[in-house]
Amino acid sequence: MTILPPSALVLVVLMNRLRDLEIARLLGWYRIPLRTAPKVIAVDYLAFYQTETFGADKWCIQYLAPVRGHELTTRGELLKDERDHPRVNEEYFKVQLGPLLKLPSPILAEKWRRITFFYTTGEYILKACTITDLVVHSEERNTLWRSLRERANQSQVYVPDLPDNNIDPKILALILGISELEGTYHRARGNPD
Repeated sequence: MTILPPSALVLVVLMNRLRDLEIARLLGWYRIPLRTAPKVIAVDYLAFYQTETFGADKWCIQYLAPVRGHELTTRGELLKDERDHPRVNEEYFKVQLGPLLKLPSPILAEKWRRITFFYTTGEYILKACTITDLVVHSEERNTLWRSLRERANQSQVYVPDLPDNNIDPKILALILGISELEGTYHRARGNPD
């Protein structure tokens, strides 16, 4: 797969409904609730982690898509047929996507099943066989964080208050969505639906 640059910033996101994959494929967008959103949305690609609702294709990453931009809107504006949803008025990021790209081989979860958001790079995606292979190593995390901070500062839609480069390694792992303390990638921020 040569279409993904090794230096690409990739956000691994949860795909927990078949309908959401069809929205990404046909309409070219993905939603992330503002209340549970990761620190930086301005990345190059989203990689979609498929949950158990995908049957035989569960617990893996099969698709990714280039990010074309993002905007802040409400769930009600995004999903007009769900006007009775309890979060209809909550703010969501609408991430505009390019075409879905299927990986040559799925990246399998193995023992990691609860994943919401974490960051990685194109280089890791290109080499990964399992979700564990996507974890950016400790010595490279500061470089990844600097790239994410720079990208967020260039974004005109939403600029979060981001800490500088001198971050405790344990805190940095949590910000990047990688919890070394628990040995998982689960972020305790709730279901991204």
